[in-house]
Amino acid sequence: MVLLLLLVMLTSCAAIPQDLSDKMFTFPQETNTSHVRLTTSRQNLGAVSVCLRFFTDLKRAYSLFSLAAPSVIENFLIFKRTASDEFEVWAKDRYAILYGQDYKLNTWHSVCSTWDAASGVLQFWLDGKPSSRKFVRSGSNINGPILIVLGQDQDSYGGGFDIKQSFVGMMADLHMWDYVISPCEIHSYSEQQIFTLGNVLDWSALEFQISGKVLIEDYKKTC
Repeated sequence: MVLLLLLVMLTSCAAIPQDLSDKMFTFPQETNTSHVRLTTSRQNLGAVSVCLRFFTDLKRAYSLFSLAAPSVIENFLIFKRTASDEFEVWAKDRYAILYGQDYKLNTWHSVCSTWDAASGVLQFWLDGKPSSRKFVRSGSNINGPILIVLGQDQDSYGGGFDIKQSFVGMMADLHMWDYVISPCEIHSYSEQQIFTLGNVLDWSALEFQISGKVLIEDYKKTC
């Protein structure tokens, strides 16, 4: 555990916040290595909200956001299932399947998901449209050392990547909060209006490290 804490501390020291406004991460090929590690000083979360935008032509399953700790690997995971209208959201090693999503290939989508430790309830939004609220697990916070990965699903802490769950495409506008944001905030985010920036992860001041073939490119949704 001491070594893991030291690793997180060293990673935090190495990462310098960068403003990625109007930028995106491009994951151009299927691998079991390429990913982005995100750094945060928040190591105890009683609630989680995550929003991001993505574009892909993948027809298989893939991970969009993977938050792990040594004690609980699937602490918070947003995962696209193979079925075109299904997503999974995990919290504290329990998951809910969200059905009936209006998902299309080769389209910029926004996703948001929230979970509260006190109630154990999570919810998911695709392009501002909410899912049913579902119970997964309650009673305990997410505790660190926290490691967040984009582009891969952590099946072990910081690793265990499966090439057939890797993300290929583009991601942008990632934000994370340590509380459940309101449906109004999610609507504003999905419509690219003014919203409260993330207090755990903020795309305009993001601390990250790239491993493998991941590019930082200009993000322009429309001309």
